[in-house]
Amino acid sequence: MTIFVKNKHTLQIDEFKFRCCIGKKGSTKNKEEGDKKTPQGTFKIENLYFRKDRKKKPSTLLKCIEINKSMGWCNDLRFPKKYNKLITIEKKIKHEKLKRKDYKYDYLIPIKYNFKKPKSGKGSCIFIHLTKNYKPTAGCVALKEKDFLIILKLIKKNSKIKIF
Repeated sequence: MTIFVKNKHTLQIDEFKFRCCIGKKGSTKNKEEGDKKTPQGTFKIENLYFRKDRKKKPSTLLKCIEINKSMGWCNDLRFPKKYNKLITIEKKIKHEKLKRKDYKYDYLIPIKYNFKKPKSGKGSCIFIHLTKNYKPTAGCVALKEKDFLIILKLIKKNSKIKIF
């Protein structure tokens, strides 16, 4: 099963089409940290992370991981061994907090872009997450919660995402 991100407003799985939003500056083959672009290509997806304090565990075949306040995703170029990986938050390491005050990461799925042997500076924290207003992201793919929950029922561990 492949999730297709056809353009900056359309995500498709089989015959289902959903409205989405991507990076503020579109998509690119040459992603760089902080460029506000969504990476192009075909990528595996990771587990589902969710806020148990706000949401119930959804119906999905993905492994579900509860987000806690010590979880971060490293985007610090100075730490190549931790770059673009889930970390326990440390003050000295720049990171994206997974437990946010807003709703955007109540459900999130990391996209395995720059993942196996991450290269510092080539982009990190590329997620499928929630939006309420379809405002462009910093490079992620975002959907309304009702659509995200439908997609969770359709995808499996071996599903891929193809971003054009």
